[in-house]
Amino acid sequence: MSGQLYDGIGEAFEGFKTLPIIRYTEVPGFLALVGDVTGKSVIDIACGTGYYSRELKRRGASRVFGFDISSAMIDAAEARERSAPLGIAYEVADTATLRTFDEPFDVAVAVQAFNYAADVAEIGQMMRNIRRSLVPGGDFFLFVQNPDYDFGGPSLAKYGFLCESTGKDNAIGRGTRITALLEPPVSFEATTPSKETYEETLTAAGFTGIEWVPLDVSEAGVEKFGEEFWVDYAENRPLIMIRCTA
Repeated sequence: MSGQLYDGIGEAFEGFKTLPIIRYTEVPGFLALVGDVTGKSVIDIACGTGYYSRELKRRGASRVFGFDISSAMIDAAEARERSAPLGIAYEVADTATLRTFDEPFDVAVAVQAFNYAADVAEIGQMMRNIRRSLVPGGDFFLFVQNPDYDFGGPSLAKYGFLCESTGKDNAIGRGTRITALLEPPVSFEATTPSKETYEETLTAAGFTGIEWVPLDVSEAGVEKFGEEFWVDYAENRPLIMIRCTA
């Protein structure tokens, strides 16, 4: 399902990074959380078109491997690699059935990677596969929808997104409809895993030191739009990050 859904988005996915909430919160916030990757190997889970794969390779990662369930996403990532080679390897793969690697990685990153699992057990399998792919003590950084986001709060439209309830809640978490206000808009439904789902599956997989990290607006975002512009975001944040250790 998720592979087919994202196949329909393809290269347009890169446009998400131009939206205010992504450009001035997600990108700088997540890269700051991951920190210095100089000389480290990185696995980019559900890498999409390879945006973070490229950023982390440019920032000094020794080896970067990105995979995604969507062949269209990987086609777009590989096209960018061909046009501007960085030495990144990409592959079509599913986190739930991820192969074993001869050389485990120092760092794993996952951006919105768990919104389409069939059930909690599948997320548990994903977490075990990621844990197996990391060296002991390796870092795992997740960027996710905030499970505590209030759907009844002010609209996120001025930040480039809509985040609405579908009412299709289940054991994983809350049914959510995300719309990126591009031209034309791109909309898709997902399930936002609950805090308990993340913490229980990460812990069961052997991850420790689980920490939820708030996503702040960058200085550049405040400078461009002013503090008042970001008040609604600050009072009801739709996005959050997690870090933990293998």
